[in-house]
Amino acid sequence: MANPYSEHEQSMKTPPENYYVPESSAWPIVGAVALFLIAMGAGATVGDLFNGQGPWILLTGVGVLLLMLVGWFRDVIRESMQGLYSQQMDRSFRQGMSWFIFSEVMFFAAFFGALFYARMIAVPWLGGASNNAMTNAVLWPDFVAQWPLIMTPDGSETQAMGPLGLPLYNTLILLTSSITIHIAHVALEQNNRPRLTLFLLLTVLLGSLFIYLQGVEYIHAYEDMGLTLDAGVYGNTFFMLTGFHGLHVTLGTIILFVVWLRVLCGHFTPEKHFAFQAGAWYWHFVDVVWLGLFLFVYII
Repeated sequence: MANPYSEHEQSMKTPPENYYVPESSAWPIVGAVALFLIAMGAGATVGDLFNGQGPWILLTGVGVLLLMLVGWFRDVIRESMQGLYSQQMDRSFRQGMSWFIFSEVMFFAAFFGALFYARMIAVPWLGGASNNAMTNAVLWPDFVAQWPLIMTPDGSETQAMGPLGLPLYNTLILLTSSITIHIAHVALEQNNRPRLTLFLLLTVLLGSLFIYLQGVEYIHAYEDMGLTLDAGVYGNTFFMLTGFHGLHVTLGTIILFVVWLRVLCGHFTPEKHFAFQAGAWYWHFVDVVWLGLFLFVYII
């Protein structure tokens, strides 16, 4: 039997969704202040400015950032558990997370672009390519255009970080963590709470292990290899790419740890668990970026 109501009449009978608009929040401003302090503290630490107070400024920024994360996460979790979010709000969250990850892709694309420019254009030019033979002969006659650039035109010398050892271990760790977070996601969709709790915790532990091993790698680079931020363009690009990636792994680990705590509290259902999905999306993004880093920074 044909439906006596038209689509327009049916839509008029369906009550509209309530779109929750949160109150004004100070957390974005707090986060901006934290990032400013972190940037200023990091610059002051590297440049030895402000009478050696750079590390304290940096730690203050990190502390303010953690305060912002705790407060903002708390507010959003509270609103979600109160049932204030509709399907339209859920779509907004998905769009927001998608754009955020896209912005992060562009962020790393800029750094990879700097790496490729140094390798494919700047270093060959210093070696005399592209009609720069006379410049090379007069200014840097002993310069060898090779990558990694272990000898800069001003005479600074360093060593290249190879792919074996800690970098390879970290690659295997992140690849394994990508599998464990997927298993945890499937377990959540199947409402298997014990498996979800276990494999999500394994993902957090693997992320923490990655951060620890990267710290060990940095200590080895500084103390044993002479590979520092002052070691020419190779040292600059190495620490810029791996350092920012390590910062993203740290943030992703914190997010997944908070999600794990929420799982212990009984949050999330097979039908409604975008916070878990957002963390998983971000973690897979971090894994993919590391594969690019491992290939272009350590191997090629």
